Amino acid sequence: MVSASEIISSSANRLPPKPQPPPSSPTDFFFSLFHHHPRLCLLSLFLLLQLLFLTSFSDHRPPFLTAATSAAVSSTIPPLDQCENGKIFVYDLPSQFNSDLYKNCDKSSVWGNWCGALSNDGFGHKVTENNHLMPENLAGAWYSTDQFSSEVLFHNRLLFHKCRTLEPESATAYYIPFYAGIAVGKYMMDDFSPKDRDQHCEMMLEWVQGNYPYFNRSNGWDHFLVMGRITWDFRWYGDQGWGSRCITMPSMTNVTRLLIEKNPWDYFADQPSDVVLWQEFVRSRERRSLFCFAGGTRGWVENDFRGLLLSQCQDSFESCRLVDCSGGQGCGTSVILESFLDSEFCLQPRGDSFTRRSIFDCMLAGSIPVFFWKRSAYLQYEWFLPGESESYSVFIHRDEVRNGTLIKTVLEKYGKEEIKRMREKVVETIPKLIYAKPNEGLGSMKDAIDIAVDGVLKRIKEKKVWKLI
Repeated sequence: MVSASEIISSSANRLPPKPQPPPSSPTDFFFSLFHHHPRLCLLSLFLLLQLLFLTSFSDHRPPFLTAATSAAVSSTIPPLDQCENGKIFVYDLPSQFNSDLYKNCDKSSVWGNWCGALSNDGFGHKVTENNHLMPENLAGAWYSTDQFSSEVLFHNRLLFHKCRTLEPESATAYYIPFYAGIAVGKYMMDDFSPKDRDQHCEMMLEWVQGNYPYFNRSNGWDHFLVMGRITWDFRWYGDQGWGSRCITMPSMTNVTRLLIEKNPWDYFADQPSDVVLWQEFVRSRERRSLFCFAGGTRGWVENDFRGLLLSQCQDSFESCRLVDCSGGQGCGTSVILESFLDSEFCLQPRGDSFTRRSIFDCMLAGSIPVFFWKRSAYLQYEWFLPGESESYSVFIHRDEVRNGTLIKTVLEKYGKEEIKRMREKVVETIPKLIYAKPNEGLGSMKDAIDIAVDGVLKRIKEKKVWKLI
């Protein structure tokens, strides 16, 4: 493949061709043209083939993507150092594995219509009630993004990613854009048969192995996919229980899986300047409360730990800002964000699983998280969070709190300079916790998807070095 600049510069040094008689047929004309202008013919043929190639992939593109997707990848070749760990090939799966699931969002969850959460390319509804809390030119950058929409967000972004290749033989890693979490959403309860729960995952694996040679060539080691739920939703065993058995299927053993919470044994920005402005905003924010807690009690849980945190917050008076979400009242986005912005520390107990979305909302607001379970952050997200946990967070074991340790007393021991250093580490981490626009990215900064892609490529590259693939 040659560039237009190479054609122009090399043709300038050629001697003029000798005059030839006119061709007697179209075929003669072509061979005559090819004889005298071979590079011009090759360029024309390349452009024609490229046009045919791009149009051939128009059938299965998700409905929220534009037709410029493949063209953007073809016309923008990134510098080699931006893809030093290799490139990614994106499978063009049949629509039943992604876009059809997206379009049928009103039937994709046992808890009702999920279309709002998946709107705006997976970012969800725009948030307007926070406008009074932030710089005016950042007001339109906030979305209410559901933690389970990552499959849509990743797919959209990777189609535009600077390290995507349209040539599978040149790829280091292979991305399978299967919306596993959305597919299993309406089959979560035990009202459905094992066949219902597993059908999409089984058909996807059969398609990938049957239509391309790359999965079988490496036994899946250089393949990855995003699964927008916690690991336990895909580890169903037996005839009764929860979720599907997608992760436990033999063909999935070696595939790299990006989930919102892993088995320990197994926000949005328009441009970089927006991120810098937000970082400066939360860095310089005056914080009037020592700590805050946003959450509600869970009466059905024995020895409810959240109840202890709520009581300690209430007993700390002005030192703790409380957003009581018990019963789902008084727990709006604006109130929670304001509590994080106004507090030095934010209490982060476990959620329905060991992690909770509030951890990242808290850090985006520049507040320092306080953990009570190491599995909430320290044993996960190693690609996204600082390696030294004490540099950006506080850990108080839950049993110490149950035995009478006062959280306020622990946090008051941190001096102003130490809090400042910890907050700076949190602020530095912010770009890794947000999603950039699919077709732009954050320039020299790396968002959450860039970090995940780098991690996958490095993992696969290391395996190849050690000849595991």
